[in-house]
Amino acid sequence: MQIEVLKSKIHRIKVTEADLNYIGSITIDEDLMDAVDIIENERVDIYNINNGERFNTYVIKGQRGSGVIGVNGAAARKVQVNDYLIIVSYARMEFEEAKKHQAAIIFPTEENKLS
Repeated sequence: MQIEVLKSKIHRIKVTEADLNYIGSITIDEDLMDAVDIIENERVDIYNINNGERFNTYVIKGQRGSGVIGVNGAAARKVQVNDYLIIVSYARMEFEEAKKHQAAIIFPTEENKLS
C-alpha cells in the first residue's frame, strides 16, 4: 500500500512578486528550493496565511540568493505582495517507508533567507 506524505515545506515565506501576465507557476529562490529538496517543475500546494486561499501550481527556479517568491499567472489574483505563504510538496511511498520518512522543513527569515 502506498500513502502520500509531506515531503517538503517552506513555512511562512513572504511574496515578493505577483505577475498576472506570466504564463503560470511560482518562482522560488533556488537556495530555498535546495534546502527542502524541491525541483523545477515539481507540483506544490500553496497556502496563503493572510487570506486563507489554497491552490497548487508548479515551481520555476528563481535567482539564487535573491529571496524571490513570485506568484505568476491566474494565481497572482490569490496573493498580494508581502502576504505570507506556506509552500508544500508531497511524495507517495510505501507505508513502511513512510513511517521512517523525515520531511524537509524550513522557516525562512523575514527577508526570505535561510536562517
